[in-house]
Formats: sequence, C-alpha cells, structure tokens
Amino acid sequence: MLVEFITANREQLVALARAKVAKRLAPRPTERELTSGVPLFLDQLAETFRSAPSPIAGAIERSAAAHGAALLNLGYTVAQVVHDYGDVCQAITELADELDAPISADEFHTLNRCLDNAIAEAVTEYTRLREESMAERETERSGVFAHELRNRISAAQLGFQAIKSGRAPIGGSVAAVVIRNLQGMATLINRTMVEVRLGAGNSQRKRIHLHELLQETEIGGAMEADVHGVSLSVMPVDRGIDVDADPQILGGAVVNLLQNAFKFTHSGGRVSLRTSVNAGRVEIEVEDECGGLPPGKAEELFGAFQQRGTNRSGLGLGLFISRRGVEASGGVLRVRDVPGSGCVFTIDLPVMALVS
Repeated sequence: MLVEFITANREQLVALARAKVAKRLAPRPTERELTSGVPLFLDQLAETFRSAPSPIAGAIERSAAAHGAALLNLGYTVAQVVHDYGDVCQAITELADELDAPISADEFHTLNRCLDNAIAEAVTEYTRLREESMAERETERSGVFAHELRNRISAAQLGFQAIKSGRAPIGGSVAAVVIRNLQGMATLINRTMVEVRLGAGNSQRKRIHLHELLQETEIGGAMEADVHGVSLSVMPVDRGIDVDADPQILGGAVVNLLQNAFKFTHSGGRVSLRTSVNAGRVEIEVEDECGGLPPGKAEELFGAFQQRGTNRSGLGLGLFISRRGVEASGGVLRVRDVPGSGCVFTIDLPVMALVS
C-alpha cells in the first residue's frame, strides 16, 4: 500500500525531496521549504491519499483545497506549492521504483490525481484569497480616503464660517487652518488621480521639457512650504533636459515627494529641489530636514499605508504612489538617509536625445 510505503520511508523521502527542492533554480528555495515545508507537503499528500484510497467523490478536492489554503496562509507562493508537491511526488515515485515497492498502478494513478487536484485547488484558493485581499484593501483605502477628505472639508468649512461671521480675522490662525485643509484636499485628490491613472494603465508618455514641469511644481510648492513654515530652495534647470514620461504622473510624483518633505521637515527648516545630469540620465532630488531615518527603515517608506514619525495625517500612500508613477515613466525612485539631518529622495530617469 502506498500510504504504508510513505509512512515507513518518510525520512528517506523527506531527504530525497529536500535535495530536489535545493537544486531548484526558480522559484528559489527558501529555508522554510527545506526545513518544514517538505515534510508538510509529504504529510499532506499522504493524508489526502489516506482519505481517498479509492475515488471517493469530492474527498481529494476537499482535502486539497484545505491544504492549499493553509499553505498559502503560511506565505507559500503558488509556484512553491506547485513545484514542492511535484518534487515530493517525484521522490515517492523514484524511491518506490528503487526499492521495487509493491505499489499498484491504481495507487500511482490515485497519487497523480492527488497531486493534480492539490495543485489545482491550491491555485484556485490562492486566486480567491488574493481577490478577497485586494477587495478588502480597496475598500479600506476608499474608506480611509473618504474619512480623510470629509474631515478636511469639515475643518475648512468651520474655519470659513468663523472668518465669515467676523469671529476670526482673515489673516489669523483660523485662516491658516482653512488654507492647510484646502491644501490637504488638493493633495488627496492629486494622489488619487495619479493612482487611478496608474491603475487603469492610462499612461500617456510624451516628451516633457523638465524645466517647465518643475517650474509649475515650484509655484505650488512654494505656497505649501509657506503653510508648513519651511523654505523651499529650487535649483534652476537646464532648458535642454527632456524626458519621456506622462506629465501628470511624473508631476504628481514630484509633488508627492515635496509634500512628504514639507510634512516632516521641522518648522524653520529647508526643503531642496535640484536636478543633475550624468551619463545620459537625469536625477531629480528632493532633500528634506526630517532628522534622518532609523537604520534599515528606508525601503519601508515605499509600502502602501506606511507612515513615519508622529505626524499621522494623510493616508500613507504618497511615496507608494510616487514610486509607481516614476516606474511607469521608465525610471526608478530611491531614498538615501543623511543621518541626523534628513533624507534625499531621487527620481532617476533617462534623458531624451535632443531633437535635431
């Protein structure tokens, strides 16, 4: 019997399957697969086979679906599930042949059915869980966006009513609250428009004169810097620098970087926007004075809903959307920590050749 064969030769099968997994080039094997994954896959196949030694309707499918969900919840990718089940099955077949084990053709046929259904159900379950997760994230994102926008509108309306009634002066602190919340609404809408455009794959790349794009960015940036109590320094841009990008998406990425810099730079500090060209590439740098980052935390900034510092206003999507926007324009976005001072965010894009 195949179940007895698997039970009696479990350690040898585990060693053989581990050797196969270790040699795999793609997907690269992980330590979890080698230490705990291979025994788990072998035990699951044995359990599935034990539950349905004969073609009992639905037994294999139910067991495989449960196993697939468990594996995916443990963090295994579909590719790992497919390859690891296959490696374990090959190990069983090869060892049974080597030991000339008395396993019938029907048992091998059932084993193959177990493998086929396990893979199919794992892929199906992965797709279902992924779609559910995406739907939940989208619902959460929409809910947070609506909540944030509502709060800002409410604050702006209350401040405006106070000014309109004469209870607060036009140039006082209440007016500053109105301006800050109007700017916050503009930020939310700008990020959403860029994200929608990226999500729809509606990128319209064309030749952009970089000095014009950054000139427009500087106008709005200077006003927002003033609201935050920081100064904005912008280096003049060579008029001969052109890039191939979607102006709305790239412009939105630069604006997001500036808004992020204004948000975390201390009052009275400086934010710098500068460009440089080297070896056919242009670097657009936004440097802030946030005080620097904890060691090893730079890449975490680009995750969705990630926020740094004690200021938790906003959605934590600015840098996530900025990176997507830059990548859609054929570039890369990276960050460099300046310990004790701040951060430098760099948009790196290829420069377009001059038109003759």
